[in-house]
Amino acid sequence: MPKFAANLTMLFNEAPFLDRFAAAARAGFDAVEFLFPYPYSPAELAERLEANKLQLVLHNLPAGNWEAGERGIACLPDRVGEFQEGVGRAIEYAKALKVPQLNCLVGIRPAGVDADKARSTIVENLRFAAAALKQEGIKLLVEPCNFYDIPGFALNRSKETLDVLDAVGSDNVFLQYDIYHMQRMEGELGATIKAILPRIAHIQLADNPGRNEPGTGEINYAFLFTLLDNLGYDGYIGCEYKPRTTTVEGLGWLETVAGRKAAA
Repeated sequence: MPKFAANLTMLFNEAPFLDRFAAAARAGFDAVEFLFPYPYSPAELAERLEANKLQLVLHNLPAGNWEAGERGIACLPDRVGEFQEGVGRAIEYAKALKVPQLNCLVGIRPAGVDADKARSTIVENLRFAAAALKQEGIKLLVEPCNFYDIPGFALNRSKETLDVLDAVGSDNVFLQYDIYHMQRMEGELGATIKAILPRIAHIQLADNPGRNEPGTGEINYAFLFTLLDNLGYDGYIGCEYKPRTTTVEGLGWLETVAGRKAAA
């Protein structure tokens, strides 16, 4: 049976962020993920995790000025120093919160930087991050994102991203496979997952169109969950979707699509 982690950036967002941990536990989740821990101290977050018996399975490297529209800085040649400092900061949080893996959003390629220069910058930054994280026993993940939601994002497809990981040449860099993003960019979800699963360290989900709960769109999640079970995927699946109404009202998909009863 799939294991699900509540993405606290998007789920239970009716509540202030620090209250979402308890809401996730009440709904039956034993694991969470979110974009960024950095607005809070490690001690604050560790207290919420421990009090609610939750495991934090993933957060992201610092990604620049999110509020201003930045979606990562790994592709920006003039911000390599900032990227490297962010890796160190992420490691501090990951060690304090016992996080086994960190995701890198590579960012939007800026005007004036050609694709080859952006790619080589990504490769060098990922090589640095993979080595630094390996010393701490933490996996580095890289996530391709669709260019409809994030125009100009530097990595959009699974094969393109795996080619970059090959160029990095590390055994500590993996793919984060977001089913929603890959449905929008390339489809062939089942065949692709089956072909590249050994290189996938984490999966995320949302349905399409709308990026809402499983069962609200065109993706056959019952099929994909069975496939992942049959393939032996034992990682978590991050629930990174926008609830159509409230989070709790929408959790029926855990029973109807995934075959797991929610506690909410």
